[in-house]
Amino acid sequence: MSRIGKVPVEIPGAVTVTIDGSTITVKGPKGELTKAFTHDVAFEIADNKIKLTPGNKSRFAAAMYGTARSIVNGMVEGVVNGFSKSIEISGVGYNATLKGKSLTLKLGFSHDINYDIPEGVTITVTDNGTKLKIEGIDKQAVGQAAASIRHYHPVEPYKGKGVHIVGQHEIRKEGKTVA
Repeated sequence: MSRIGKVPVEIPGAVTVTIDGSTITVKGPKGELTKAFTHDVAFEIADNKIKLTPGNKSRFAAAMYGTARSIVNGMVEGVVNGFSKSIEISGVGYNATLKGKSLTLKLGFSHDINYDIPEGVTITVTDNGTKLKIEGIDKQAVGQAAASIRHYHPVEPYKGKGVHIVGQHEIRKEGKTVA
């Protein structure tokens, strides 16, 4: 049994949660999120808490209800506080510019990279295009946007040039030395 799944999710006062079969809708001050789960997880609301239990006795249900609890907790936290990730771009001539719903990245290639910003995610560019802040209410969408931008030019291990997500560890290597 999952230790995480046993802990109920607290519902703050400004949040309303609706359960329709295996679909959960969470509304809060920052917006609304809806997620459909498999029937292997059962939900119930009692005393301003969402309690999750495995829907059946299968091994998959026992594994999934902890994951479902974590996703529901992220939904509640997202509509109340939102999520954000910071990105730093380092390298000579490396920068980003925002043009409407598109982010243009200059990362040392012979061409610019155009990244279409997904729905529900906002990106702000500061410090002459070297710092980005990705914000939204959906934890998965914010993380995926940051990972997609990083994927275009991950940090190079010797000089540290590239796209770096703040808070993630990057491996740095020592260069060649003269003996």
